[in-house]
Amino acid sequence: MVIKNVNLETVCGITSTFPDNPHYEVAFAGKSNVGKSSLINALMNRKSLARTSSQPGKTQTINFYNINDAMYLVDLPGYGYANANVEIKAKWGKMIEKYLHTSTKLKAVFLLIDIRHEPSDNDCLMYEWMVEQGFAPIIIATKVDKISRGAVSKHMKMIADTLNVEPDTIMIPFSAETKQGREDIWELIDSLVLPDGEEETIGFDESADVTVAKESEVNANVGNAETAEPVKQRKPRWKAEGKETAKKTKKLQEKKAAKTASKTGKKSKKK
Repeated sequence: MVIKNVNLETVCGITSTFPDNPHYEVAFAGKSNVGKSSLINALMNRKSLARTSSQPGKTQTINFYNINDAMYLVDLPGYGYANANVEIKAKWGKMIEKYLHTSTKLKAVFLLIDIRHEPSDNDCLMYEWMVEQGFAPIIIATKVDKISRGAVSKHMKMIADTLNVEPDTIMIPFSAETKQGREDIWELIDSLVLPDGEEETIGFDESADVTVAKESEVNANVGNAETAEPVKQRKPRWKAEGKETAKKTKKLQEKKAAKTASKTGKKSKKK
């Protein structure tokens, strides 16, 4: 997908009514300081679209980014922020749960894990909860540039074993610094949100129009929970679709691996 314009269209707080968006959504979840904002900036090819901070727990809202007026990238609040009190943690958890249960356009959830460390208890709980609810999380192992190339496979296996991932789970190593994995993520997103049989060239328009909605223009209802509109709970969707997504994306990865092997073979023959 060529990024032509990006707009931070909606910002939702704890008591917000989520928007009924006209396009498909893909959501990104991960513990605080896992590099979620950096990943979003890298996907958009912009340095500061999503705010990054050395202070964990910066993202406390659900942010909806409208991309090309064709899809939405949804940034969920970071979980497991140690310095947040129990009440705030509970509210963030309920906000994430409410979104995952009520969005009618959600196609997939990407769960970010720091590749350098064994997944935390919060990571494991989040993964298990998503699977139990019928979701098929796609794992993005962030900060891959922080370890040696030879250690990547070992650390990916560590993540898979600790989370006890479901068979055919898609796992993508990613670096916001080198942009490793960015095209893989976009190929996967395209396969999820574009009509069947339609493909787009992945690219980044440097002159793309990137706008951030003004505070008065976004849905930032962070007032008293008693004044919030009740949200009708829906049963989790795409239990079967999650499996299809895994199969579909696995084929994409196998196709790409075969292409890479073919190129490597040609280079070897030339030598």
